[in-house]
Amino acid sequence: MAMIRAVIFDFGQVISVSRPAARFAAYENELGIARGSINRIMFDSPAWQEALVGQRTMKSFWYCIGPSLGLATPEAVDDFRRRYYADEAVNPAVLDLIRELHASYRLAVLSNHPPGLGQWLADWGIQGYFDVVYCSGDEGCAKPDPATYQAVLERLDVSAPEAVFIDDTAGHIEAARALGIHGIVYTHARQLSLDLAALLPKSGSGPDAAKTGFGRK
Repeated sequence: MAMIRAVIFDFGQVISVSRPAARFAAYENELGIARGSINRIMFDSPAWQEALVGQRTMKSFWYCIGPSLGLATPEAVDDFRRRYYADEAVNPAVLDLIRELHASYRLAVLSNHPPGLGQWLADWGIQGYFDVVYCSGDEGCAKPDPATYQAVLERLDVSAPEAVFIDDTAGHIEAARALGIHGIVYTHARQLSLDLAALLPKSGSGPDAAKTGFGRK
C-alpha cells in the first residue's frame, strides 16, 4: 500500500457545518415560500449549475433566484444574502482534524462552489492550512469530472494512492475511488476521525509524529 501523503476535503457540509432543518424552515417562513422549497429553488436551479462552473458570479446567482424566493428588489436580495451567509460557519470538530493533519500531510480543498471560495477560506482564517484550493467556479470544471481530481493531485504532487478524499456526496467519492484515490464518505466528525485513523499511520511512527495524532509512516 502506498504511503498516504495528502488529505483532500470537500467544503460544503464537511469543512462548513450543516445548517439544521429548523434554520431552513425559518428562512422559508420569513420569505413566505413553501416549506421544504428553499434548497430546491437555490440548488436545483440552472443558475446554480452555471455558478458552479464560473458562468455566473455569486451575486448574479442570487439576483437570478431572488424572485423565486419572494425577494422583489436587489436590496431585498442583498439583505437576505448577507444574513444567509452570516449563518455559514466552519465545523469546529473538522477544523480540529485539519489542524492535526496539517502538521504531517499536504492538505487540499476540492469543492463544487461558485467563484471565490479561496476568499471565503481566507475570511475564516483557515486558508493557510491548505496547500491547494480547487474551486469549480474558478476552474470551470466540477466534480465528478475526473479532471478535477487529477488537477488537485498534480498540484499536490502526489499520486492517487497517496491521497485520501473526504466528501459528503457518495457519487463524488465513487469517482475518486475509480481513479485510485482513497475515499471517505463524510457523515460526522467523530466518524471521520475513526475513518482517518484506520487509513493513516498512528502517532509515534515518524519525525512529524510528535506534532499530531496522525503521524507519517
